[in-house]
Amino acid sequence: MSLDGFSMHPLTRELNDALAGGRIDKITQPNKQSIILSVRQPGQNFLLHISINSQNPSAHLLEKNLENPPEPPVFCMVLRKQIETGRIAKIRQHGLDRLLLIDIDSLAAGGRIVTKTLVLELMGKYSNIILVQDGQIIDALRKIGANSSRVRTVLPGQAYELPPGQDKLDLFTDDLDAIMAIVKKDGSLRLDKALLAACMGFGPVSAKEVCFSAGLAPSIRIEKLDESDFAAVRQGLAEIRTAATEKSEAVLLLGENNKVLAMASFPLHYLPDATVLSFPTISAMLEKADSLLGSYVLPDKDRFRKLVKNELNRAENKLVKLDEEIAAAENAEEFKVRGDNLMTYQYQFKDREDASVTVPNIYSETGETITIPLDQRLTLVENMQACYKKYDKLKRAQELLQVQRRECEDNIAYLESIEASLLASSSLAEIAEIHNELIASGYLREKPKKKNNDKPAHPFHFKAPDGTDILVGKNNYQNDKLTFKTARFNDTWFHTKDIPGSHVVLQNGGAEPSAEDILLAASLAAHFSKARGSSKIPVDYTEVRYVKKPSGSKPGFVIFTNQKTLYITPDDQALAPILAQDPAALQS
Repeated sequence: MSLDGFSMHPLTRELNDALAGGRIDKITQPNKQSIILSVRQPGQNFLLHISINSQNPSAHLLEKNLENPPEPPVFCMVLRKQIETGRIAKIRQHGLDRLLLIDIDSLAAGGRIVTKTLVLELMGKYSNIILVQDGQIIDALRKIGANSSRVRTVLPGQAYELPPGQDKLDLFTDDLDAIMAIVKKDGSLRLDKALLAACMGFGPVSAKEVCFSAGLAPSIRIEKLDESDFAAVRQGLAEIRTAATEKSEAVLLLGENNKVLAMASFPLHYLPDATVLSFPTISAMLEKADSLLGSYVLPDKDRFRKLVKNELNRAENKLVKLDEEIAAAENAEEFKVRGDNLMTYQYQFKDREDASVTVPNIYSETGETITIPLDQRLTLVENMQACYKKYDKLKRAQELLQVQRRECEDNIAYLESIEASLLASSSLAEIAEIHNELIASGYLREKPKKKNNDKPAHPFHFKAPDGTDILVGKNNYQNDKLTFKTARFNDTWFHTKDIPGSHVVLQNGGAEPSAEDILLAASLAAHFSKARGSSKIPVDYTEVRYVKKPSGSKPGFVIFTNQKTLYITPDDQALAPILAQDPAALQS
């Protein structure tokens, strides 16, 4: 889900009004998919966030800056060299495509003023940021070679080519009758598809809004429409053009679980059952959409998530194999019974070379017989010895396999705890802690990151309605520090029962906690766990004094006693005001 080219027309106007004439003070690159330009205007500074995340590629103003890695990436360094201290001359849109161009005037050698253009191709998975001067590419965030695309390449030193154009009309400048002629052209098309084929910059959202305004179903075929229907479609196009031209509120349409259903720079009506969020600016709407879609990804977070997932799959496959080997090892007693029977009856079959022998089982109280397969290459005594040898081997294997199984289960639980930590992490410092933990536990073969100027990582901090503080650890290191250094011995400690998750401390200091506070802390423990989204989640709670850390155990692992258990089904709506106290909690 992203903004279509038609809605980017007023966005371009909004950005140009705010930034044209401003000087670029600083350029940062929070992650591999986005850059931020700090633009100084008289008496005011702006942050322009440009993202090529495929979920929501966009360019919009930010209220608050994002964290940046200690060492800027190469593309960021190129932009700093080329356009930092330059002035934004104009922000324009190419036609009604999802393609914005930022013209930047910079001072070159000899006092010459040169214009460089930052091209923002905001086109889903094909999005890119390209710096161009005099039609030649200086650099690009995503370099595209001949092996990646047969349509066009994007490499430094090459001539910049616009993405392939489409034969459509501009609703803002072209005649409505000409547009309607294209809509009517192919009678087999659905109405929404015909609008997409006729109107430049239209996406599914704009097309469906026109259909709704016309009182027609998007799926109806053009051949089924009469002149009154076409007149209604024409009126719908006129209405959406007016809405996009005039100053209006941008909207986000949300479904269940805050799923983004649609976004536009003008009011939408075609989803009457959706929750509508209105915003005074398109930038504010896009910033909210970023948070809901998870467009901003901390550096290394995805890499660690994939690593942990792969290690979990490997450990779970190993557990299956161990269970198979344990099941096979449980047949050890059968080989002992065979050996004992061969020892008892060995003299009766001294000269026989059969593939098996059948004898009364000495362990059967009812006189049942047992058939014992024999290796014909061995004597009867050697077969007997082979049975005992197999028995001894399987008995030893049973013990070793059980030890390996316990270790494998511990590894799975530990990896799941790191997985939960990654969900709760919302800052570079927290990701750095997980990075160092993965190295210390042997899952990553890298050097630990040196301390940098990142803000120190802290647990989530919430206040219950009665003012009691509640702290929630974000990773295993924070969990240990919170439980054994920050918390007082008579505070109340919460954790999901046998489910990886955060340690939660209710700082009641020995006072009897209210039922409301216990329920809230338990709900937070359930929310910040692997069981998030489930129902009847078991949450244990006890005083901190009863929580112990075994010597040599992995980070985050504890044992505890004197606990009580609650079964929690978190109410997301009731929890939302509490989570809103810490903005980072909404991003996790």
